[in-house]
Amino acid sequence: MNAEPIASASDDLILRAQDFARMQGALDWLARRWRDRPNLDQAAEAAELSPHHFQRVFTRWAGVSPKTFLAALTHAEARARLEAGDSVLDAALDTGLSGPSRLHDLFVVQEGVTPGQARRRGEGLELRWGLAPSPFGEALLVAAPLGLCGLGFVDHEGEAASLQDMRRRWPAASWVRDDALAARYAAEVFGGGAPPIVLIGPPFHVQVWKALLRIAPGGTATYGQVAAWAGRPGAHRATGAAIGANPISYLIPCHRAIGADGRLTGYHWGLARKAAMLGLEAVQVHV
Repeated sequence: MNAEPIASASDDLILRAQDFARMQGALDWLARRWRDRPNLDQAAEAAELSPHHFQRVFTRWAGVSPKTFLAALTHAEARARLEAGDSVLDAALDTGLSGPSRLHDLFVVQEGVTPGQARRRGEGLELRWGLAPSPFGEALLVAAPLGLCGLGFVDHEGEAASLQDMRRRWPAASWVRDDALAARYAAEVFGGGAPPIVLIGPPFHVQVWKALLRIAPGGTATYGQVAAWAGRPGAHRATGAAIGANPISYLIPCHRAIGADGRLTGYHWGLARKAAMLGLEAVQVHV
């Protein structure tokens, strides 16, 4: 009964993954230049596509035109939110937490691994991993027995490098490939579902990752704000390191953390994906 919708969702993810790969250069360029409000011809040139072809591929991927996408991304700029005052930001966060947000219902399995397993870098833990298409390119998903514990992406370095990036987080675990499981998780994650997730990491890192869940879809927050929510105001560098070490991209929304000046700063899986994630969320919220 469930096979048909999953297959349909998988087909859609395959197409969007292919579209993202064709637009990745343009999205990376937009992440650095979006404040300049570039036109269609400039974005198409960055994608090495004709304006007509770029418009068609981008609209198929995002569901809106490049112009609408860029306007939504601009609307979500953190500086405007901060200039409006903390009360407005707090209201936005409260709305995100209490509204029908996908992240609001995310179930974090705190007892997913023992403290000893976490300290021993996953020793005695079986992790199942696999590859699946996503709207942001090919995804690498990792599951512990009670839920998803890793979500990253494959870039030009290739599958082996992406897997190594994940394995270095829990090098003592037993790793088993399971593409079917990865595909099921991908269909749920990128279909708007909320699978259980397992946070495996040092205590402060886990505090920061949970703090990131306070940022509503379509919104952003500074590293300083995330540090305060994690109980360490002023610990910007340590917070930045914890955000950079987040193993579950997209669901734990480290892409929503930006510089105090509103810039889209570095992202472990590339600025193109950061701009893509923020833009798609802004479209859903503001358009």
